[in-house]
Order: sequence, then C-alpha cells, then structure tokens
Amino acid sequence: MIDQGIERRSAAVTEMPDELRQDVRLLGKLLGQVIAEQGGEDLLADVERLRKAVIAARRGEVTGDEITAMVAEWEIDRAVQIARAFTCYFHLANLAEEHYRIRILRERDAEGRVERESLAQAVQELGDERVTELVKGLELHPVLTAHPTEARRRAVVTAIQRVSGQLTEYNAAGRGASERAESRRRMLEEIDLLWRTAQLRSTKLDPLDEVRTAMAAFDETLFRMVPQVYRSLDAALGEGTGTRPPLARPFIRYGSWIGGDRDGNPNVTAKVTRETVQIQSDHVLTALETACTRIARTLTPAEQFAPPSPELRTALAAAVDAHPEVVSVMATRSPSEPHRQWLLFVAARIAATLRRDLDLAYRAPAELLADLRLVQDSLAEHAARQAYGELQHLIWQVETFGFHLAELEVRQHSEVHAAALAEIRAGGELSERTEEVLATIRVIAWIQERFGVTACSRYVVSFTRSAADIAAVYELAEHALGRRAPVLDVVPLFESGQDLANSPAVLSGMLELPQMRERLAATGRRMEIMLGYSDSAKELGPAAATLRLYEAQEQLTAWAVEHDVKLRMFHGRGGALGRGGGPANRAVLAQAPGSVAGRFKVTEQGEVIFARYGHIAIARRHLEQVTNAVLMASSPSIGSRTAAAADRFRPLAEKVATASEQAYRSLTEDPGFPEWFALVSPLEEIGSLRLGSRPARRGLGAPRSLDDLRAIPWVFAWAQTRVNLPGWYGLGSGLASVASLDELKAAYAEWPLFNALLDNAEMSLAKTDRSIAERYLALGGRDDFARQVLEEYDRTRTLVLQVTGHTRLLENRKVLSRAVQLRDPYVDALSHLQLRALTAMRTGTPSDRERERLSTLLLLSVNGVAAGLQNTG
Repeated sequence: MIDQGIERRSAAVTEMPDELRQDVRLLGKLLGQVIAEQGGEDLLADVERLRKAVIAARRGEVTGDEITAMVAEWEIDRAVQIARAFTCYFHLANLAEEHYRIRILRERDAEGRVERESLAQAVQELGDERVTELVKGLELHPVLTAHPTEARRRAVVTAIQRVSGQLTEYNAAGRGASERAESRRRMLEEIDLLWRTAQLRSTKLDPLDEVRTAMAAFDETLFRMVPQVYRSLDAALGEGTGTRPPLARPFIRYGSWIGGDRDGNPNVTAKVTRETVQIQSDHVLTALETACTRIARTLTPAEQFAPPSPELRTALAAAVDAHPEVVSVMATRSPSEPHRQWLLFVAARIAATLRRDLDLAYRAPAELLADLRLVQDSLAEHAARQAYGELQHLIWQVETFGFHLAELEVRQHSEVHAAALAEIRAGGELSERTEEVLATIRVIAWIQERFGVTACSRYVVSFTRSAADIAAVYELAEHALGRRAPVLDVVPLFESGQDLANSPAVLSGMLELPQMRERLAATGRRMEIMLGYSDSAKELGPAAATLRLYEAQEQLTAWAVEHDVKLRMFHGRGGALGRGGGPANRAVLAQAPGSVAGRFKVTEQGEVIFARYGHIAIARRHLEQVTNAVLMASSPSIGSRTAAAADRFRPLAEKVATASEQAYRSLTEDPGFPEWFALVSPLEEIGSLRLGSRPARRGLGAPRSLDDLRAIPWVFAWAQTRVNLPGWYGLGSGLASVASLDELKAAYAEWPLFNALLDNAEMSLAKTDRSIAERYLALGGRDDFARQVLEEYDRTRTLVLQVTGHTRLLENRKVLSRAVQLRDPYVDALSHLQLRALTAMRTGTPSDRERERLSTLLLLSVNGVAAGLQNTG
C-alpha cells in the first residue's frame, strides 16, 4: 500500500522501528481504502503510480522528466485529488511519528532511569548546592506568536486529533479483538472525514481567530502540563515531593503577541487587544474553576481525621456571615468536611470572577492564592499528602497563569511612533493611525487596571535605532493619558547587523531616560531587550547572522555587568532554520557565556506551537529539555568552557562570517534577484493560503528588494522550492575561507555555537533536493543565478560533511534522518505536482478558469509540502 515502498528504501539506511512501521502501515492502508471508496480504484492507482515513480527516481531508475510527463497527462482536477492524497498521507505520517515519540517517552519514564536533558539530569550533574542557587532565579518565558507559518486549517488539525485519539485506543494494552475492531472502524471514519475536509482556508483569518486557535493549546495542554514540569523539578531537588512544602518555585511565565503585535498588521487594533485579554481571562478562569471544583469534590477528609486549623474555621464562619446562601449549600452537602466546604466556596468565587459578580469575585490572583494556602496550611498538619498533591498543582497554576493566562505584549514599528509624534507636535488633526497608537496605550492602561500590571506592560519597538525610539513611546503615553499613563517596560528590538552592533550604545542612551531609570529602580535594575533572528538572517545570511548575534550577546552581557543591570535577552526565533530555528535546548546551550544567567525568553511561532504543545507528553519533554539547557548554560563550569572555545575560535569565526556574508550578499543584492525569486517560487501565491491575519509583505506589488519582503514568506517560499536557501546559503563559502580543515573540525567539536550552526545547516541541507530544486530555479530565466545557488549548495554540502566527519547528511541523528527519509519521496510527488502548476502559471497563458484550477493545485501542493517538511516558516 501507500507505505510499503518507503519502508524498503528506509531499511537500507535507517531501520524504522516495528511500532512505527505498524502505525504507518495501518494509517496508510486506511487512507488507501478511503481514497478508493471516494475517488475510485483508478484514483488510488494513479496515486500509486506517482508514489512508485518518485521512489524509483530516488534509486536512479526513473528520470525527473519521466515524472514530469506522467504528471502532465492528468487533468488538473485529477492532479488536485492526487495532491490531496499525499497531503493527507503527511498528516497521518506526522501523527504516527508523534505517537511513536510519546510511546518512547513513556517507556523511558517507566524504566525509572534519569532521562538525558531532563531536570533530574541537570540536578544530578550540577549538584544540589549549585542547582538550589540557580533555581531561585530561574525564569523561562515562552512567548506565543501568530506569525503565519501554520498552513493547516484548525478543522484539519482537529480532524487529525480525532484520528490520534482512535489510534491511541487501538494500540492500548489489554484491548480485546472486538474493541480493536471498533477502534479501527472509528479510525476509518475519522480518516474519511479528514479526506472530505477542505485543506485550504476559504476566508482569511482575523486576529481573534488566531487568539482562539492559541487558546486550544492552553486548554488541551499547557494548563495541565506546567505543574507536571514543576513536580519533576521538585522531585529532582529532594525526596518526599507531595508530602512537604515544594522546593521548586514556579518559573514558567507564558507571554503572547497574538492580538498585541501590530507591527505591519493593521488588523490588530486597540479593540482587538482588549478583546484578546478578555478571551484569555475567560479561558484561564474557566480552567481554574474546573480544577478547583474537581479537587474540592475529592477532598473528603472528615473533620475527626483532619481537623481544620483555627484560621480556616474563622474564615468559614466569616464566609457564612458574608455569603450564607452560597456556603449553606456546601455545609449541607458536606457537613463534617470543612476543607471540602472551603474549596467549594473558593470554586464558587472563581466562577463569580468569571461572570464578574463583584460581591463574590476575587479582585486579584493574590486573594485566590491566599485562600488556597489557607486550606493547604490547614491540611499540612494532619493530611500532608492532600496539602501538597493536587492542591499544590492548582496553586502552581494560579501562580503561573494568574487571571490573565499569558502576558500580552504589544509590538509596533519605531517609524509609526515617529510619525505619530510628528503629527501630535504639529498640532493639527490626527490621522487614524496616530489615533490608533494612542488608543493602544489607553487599552494597556485598562488591562492593567482590570488584571494588573503583569497582564500587559511590555511594549516592543521594532527597528530600534536609538534611545529616542524608546523615549517616543513614553512621550506618546503622556499624550494619551498624562499622569494616568500605564506602567510601560519598553523593549528595544535589534534586528539588522548594524543595529545589533550599535545595541550597547542604544542601551546606554536608554539609561539617561527618566522613565527608564524609574523602571530600573522599581524592578531591581531589570531590563529586557529583544534580538531579531529572522530579519538579521534575511539580511546577512544564516552563518553571518548567527555569529553576529553571538557577538552582540557578548557585548550586551559585558555592558550589563558594567552598568549593574540584570539584562534578559528575548530571542525572536522562528520555527525554520532560516529564522533562528532548530532544537531549542541546543540553541540555549549555544548562547554567549553569561547571557543566559538563569533567564531565557523566546518566541514560539506558527507550526512550532502545535509541534511542541500539541500533546502533553511532548510539551513536557520540550520544556524539561529547555529548562535543563538553561540551568546547564548558567553554570560557571560550562560557561568557562564555552568562553574558552569562543576565544580560541574567534578569528576563525570572523573569517567564516565575513566570507559567508559576502557570498550571500553577492546573490541577494544582485539587481534582478528579488524578481527572479518571485518567479522561481510560489511567493506570490503563498498570500492566498490565508495563513494569518498579517500581510505577507510590506507595501504592494512584487518585491523590489528583500526589505519589501517579510522573513516568513522568504523562508516559506524557499522551502517549497526544495532549495531551503535561507538555512545554509553562504556557509560553504565561509568554511572555504578557512585554510585548516582541522581547525574547523576542532571548532565543531569544542564550541557549542559552531556545532549548532553546522548541525542546523546539515538539517536544512538534508531537506534540500538538488534535482528538484534545479527545476524550480530554471523557471526564472536566469542561468547565472541558478548556477550560483547550485554551486554554493554543492560547496556547502561537501564542506559540512568534511567538517562534521559524516559520510552522509544526518548520519548521527537517527530519528531526524528517519523522519526525512520517510517523507522525502512523498514531498517529491507534491513538488512535481506543484511544478506543473507553477510552470503553467509562469510560462504559459492559461485562461482565467484554468488559472483558477492551477492555483488550487498549487496551493494544495504548498499545503502538503508544508506538512511534509514541517518546519517551513
């Protein structure tokens, strides 16, 4: 069936585990049955023809021209159906791999051993005394963003989740034959529904759609997972977790740009930001009420076995006096269970907070925490397990999420602020855009009044060039509200190479601002700055950007020490390698020594949100790995080793950075390159996928330079061409500039930054297909550009393998190698379908009706390739 050919091919390089093979085979067989039922046996036969052809092509038995001819034979509508088939296959293959990952995590956990890159491993390696000190200041701050890289519709995601649920039931231990048969039938029903669900969005998302989509991750994963991470750390720090006060303090704080990021997105307004916080609050209060009610109903220790403390008795009596109608019902139901009565009363107060019943509602999370600790302290003396078990989880959840769920951050471009101030100073009538800037500040003030300062105080300024860009926000706040201006922590965002180099000087200028001095005094001299990975990589190329960002971190760390500032660096990393992506834990370990210091803040973007937070076991593992890396990177011994390696290999790194940037700029700044890029890729058409609420480019029309193009469609479009240029271009020239291969090998072995740079490039190269890439590059009619790209690819691939010592790409990364091998032929099939549509649209003169059908084929193939490659943007 649809999976058997790939199994045979994969076995030669990386053996697929039996459990994964069985799931892939089952899902592929069920999909084949659905295709035959809905489209006929002839459709399934055509799918099989293409599948076998692309596998044969990878063995050198079929040429690309033969596949092109085959694809050209089909009517466009048939090609669309075939593209749907391969797209659905990718969704199911991804699902099978996710289930395998979860199974492996659980098996390792059942063995009871200390997992690599876990919290227990960090505690074991660093030692109790050092870990205790680090944990006191530990901060992990993931920030969810709406950057549009998730190509799947929410309806498709939920359909996949339903298939996932049935696969879990099917594989559950101890299932009888009839139970498995029923799960198989239900799985077939859900795959049938997945096949019938439209893969493409018919309407453009608005910002509140994006907010509600993110809420699914909170509802299904984050709320339950966060206390599990704290419990893991608490267990690692000392014996007796669940029977004593916790040794682990809550260190995770989620943030969000969804509904707050208005840089280049006119659809995010003050009204949207206000509604976003209300949606977030509704979700977290609902979750807290549900959890509190669940715990209360099970908290049944009788008074004779767990006497309430005098403080709890007094509080219950006061509650009866203040709210007799509420408490009397609980007392009647549980007459001798005071702890249960109190917790049910607390749940009723959370519900009142949700519906805004001011007589009963909590005014702030601190009031709720006080009530929860009252019952915890009462239980601690006679029923410690009840005090520090599930009740402790609820306390951790309140401490982590408050009543606002995630801190909403506002972002706007510095030029918008400058234009608004110019209008205000001129004294004339204000434009709609300037009024919106002032309205945004008023909404921040409203959020702080309603939910507290921690709910929304950070204001990120894109393209910060000087301290004046920061001062502008404070001045606008005074214009908006005068003395009633909200508390603002204005965060500079440094993105270009020049801005990164100038960043310490900008921070010195910020220290002269009275508002900044006031905030430093109020926060214990804490300051936050943001580093932009996407635009720096688009400007400088991946290798030079990585090294320039590292240098900036070194300089900023030294500046912070000199000025006695506790600096937190906010890393604006994307999901794709061309935007700072890659394994998050390795990214942490590759930071400049002293720059982490127990604090790490990073964006979680697009499809990465669902990849990392789609299932509680995977989410927990992800956060444990990142926290492990933060602890390890903050230890003096590791910092010393990293600093020594950086000092030794700095001249080498400078050569690599300079030569790689020159090679990158010689291509991307050549006249005609932006137009050529638009021809060889589906750049223009990606906007029709309606991935998000933000426009894909700055300004209208075809891009005249890379500055006109946002980093996400730049990376996304290159991934579709199978070139993946933003992840590796220029690195080969950079490596070639170093005369000593032995020195490059030593840098790879000893310096985490250089190791991560090459390994990430290797991953991107592995997802590149040279023969298919040639076909895309030929569409632009510029043989010189195509030749330049392919020569740099060959150079980079050769040198990366020489430096790493690998005989093939991803040789030392078994799981990732298997994933790429599993998908490659099927991505090839979609690429050939996409090439048919793109070629006709670029070089032919199709009618309006034919262009519409070709566009459908193109967009379906884009969607499918995104599912196959996964980290596309």
